[in-house]
Amino acid sequence: MIYITQLIYVKHGQESAFDEFEAIALPLIAKYNGKLLLRIRPSASAIIDASIEHPYELHLVEFNADTDLENFMKDEERKKFIYLKEQSIEKVVLVKGAAM
Repeated sequence: MIYITQLIYVKHGQESAFDEFEAIALPLIAKYNGKLLLRIRPSASAIIDASIEHPYELHLVEFNADTDLENFMKDEERKKFIYLKEQSIEKVVLVKGAAM
């Protein structure tokens, strides 16, 4: 089992394009032996301490194997709408790990 944590930074004014992309991409995770475990939009008041910019959204996703994640990233349906991701996302910090 692998775990992916993403800190997602959305361009100001592009929130609806981001939501449109997520509505297409997130349901595809299950097709590749994955599961969205957590999706959070943290408010500024929820942050206790930080030395990085406040992310718009956080995702925690699990996949059975690296190949499942790779196949999800190559999904043809997802790729049709990748322009929405490119339009709306400033940057993503991705942390990959395993349960301990």
